[in-house]
Amino acid sequence: MTGGLVSELARLRRAAGYTQETFVTAFTHEAARLGINASISVRQVRRWERESPPPVPHPGQQTVLETIFGVPLAEMGFEVPPHRVTLTSPIGDAGGVKRRTFVNDAGLLVGAALVGTRAGPRVGTADVARLRAELDGLYRTDHTSGSVPAMTRAGAIESEITNALGAASYTSRVGRDLRTILAELHGHRAWYGYDGRRISQGRTACMEALAAAQLVDDPLLQVSVLETLVLLAIKAARTWEAASAVEYAHHLATRAGAGHTVHLVIALREANVATHTGDLSAARRALSRAVSRQGRADTDSDVPQWARFAGPFEIDYATADLYIRAGQPKLAVPFLQAAVRGIGRDLSRNGASYRVRLACVLMSAGEADEACEEMRGVLDTCGGIASPRLLGRIREFERTAARIDSAEARECGERIRETVRGNAT
Repeated sequence: MTGGLVSELARLRRAAGYTQETFVTAFTHEAARLGINASISVRQVRRWERESPPPVPHPGQQTVLETIFGVPLAEMGFEVPPHRVTLTSPIGDAGGVKRRTFVNDAGLLVGAALVGTRAGPRVGTADVARLRAELDGLYRTDHTSGSVPAMTRAGAIESEITNALGAASYTSRVGRDLRTILAELHGHRAWYGYDGRRISQGRTACMEALAAAQLVDDPLLQVSVLETLVLLAIKAARTWEAASAVEYAHHLATRAGAGHTVHLVIALREANVATHTGDLSAARRALSRAVSRQGRADTDSDVPQWARFAGPFEIDYATADLYIRAGQPKLAVPFLQAAVRGIGRDLSRNGASYRVRLACVLMSAGEADEACEEMRGVLDTCGGIASPRLLGRIREFERTAARIDSAEARECGERIRETVRGNAT
């Protein structure tokens, strides 16, 4: 293991994603979890990786090393005395050593897919990176094409992860990454339930996501689920649940030291709850907090992907909601117009939804011709978006337009019906 060759222990350590320093920390944590009085230093790790043959770890260190890497000590490059050799065998085998060991994480799959046909395929960091990229792709699919195609792809990713967690072998770090991705995926499904008007299914997915996020001890991931739960709870007429979700999200974000953008999202959800219940004073206070957080958001060093949608246009949209709830649609119009102008072009689904809301409010404000013009603009661009919530809002506008006795309204209604029929075929 000298002369520039990489030792087997060093290869295992690097494949598991550890530096020598972080490996010492991981070793200490694992020893504590096992209840074993064992420790190592960076200097000792260097000796193990550089010397040939390396000094043999004492029995307590051996147990921890074999637990971390999932292979017998002899396969790490050590010359192990015969009486301390660990055999790899099923726990139930009679006569075998009563310890199950798993194949180490090599960082890549060798001759097998993530869920292979042979027993116990290996899942490594490369597979985690691929699944993470696919999860990130769901954001783009949902924002550009809607929740329907995103839900289909999410189902395939979820099956792959759950099969891997149940049948594959992997390091504890890779396992945690897989469970974290699964928790995020449940959070996506919760949102798809909201967008698809399947509120009960969305709430069920929220509960799964919250439990999974708690098990990986990720408070900000819990916050991301709670902000979706607020929207679902409002739709389910469970305002007490929505208010509790806001309160707990604030607690988690504060405890985790979250940045201003995360707190901005929470303030917006608080405004949603207050507006829905008609507590307009509380809604104004929440929006004031949102404005304050937005003004400091550029100092955030790291913003979770789920919170990156938040910005001035969301505050404008929430302010418009407040005026609509107060029965003042004309005051809501300029805020909705600002929200439509401010939303990014990559958020196609939300952009179309905002414009439909603007069209509906213009109609309520007595501006039927302008409302129909806005709706025509939506219909020109929303053909590739499959979102039940967006479609519902378009049909809501159609019902309102049908009560207006004007050529513009009749023509717009017919255009809506043609577009809906076209999307259904």
